[in-house]
Amino acid sequence: MNTDKQAYNKMVKSAQPKSAVFSNCLRAFLVGGLICAIAQVMYSLLEAAGVSQENVGTIVAAILIIVAILLTALRVYDKIGKFAGAGSIVPITGFANAIAAPAIEHKKEGLILGLGAKMFVIAGPVIVYGTITSVIVGLIYYFTK
Repeated sequence: MNTDKQAYNKMVKSAQPKSAVFSNCLRAFLVGGLICAIAQVMYSLLEAAGVSQENVGTIVAAILIIVAILLTALRVYDKIGKFAGAGSIVPITGFANAIAAPAIEHKKEGLILGLGAKMFVIAGPVIVYGTITSVIVGLIYYFTK
């Protein structure tokens, strides 16, 4: 019986695709870093142009979200995601892509049932749990201060 397990494990190992962990991590790091570097350049340029520090972060986030949605609509963000993996998901652009992609995919079903309903299929739980967590943290902060 032990021989059968060993033969089975050997067969599974030979059929298993090889994972390029190092190159996947490198691509994720480079693309995620590039997205963040672009955001930092925008941040510095806006700050140098005299925009208040309070507003710069909001403007940069809005620009990144709009660009990510445009790239998603043009099917470019899918290619970036296939190449970079988590490097394209972690920044705010990944969240924008997660909201826009289902909405674009289901737009033929109409504005309400397609765009409106499918937009939050992936991002909905993130928004709900984020909101609930912020309320709980706010209540804890309120009652401990």
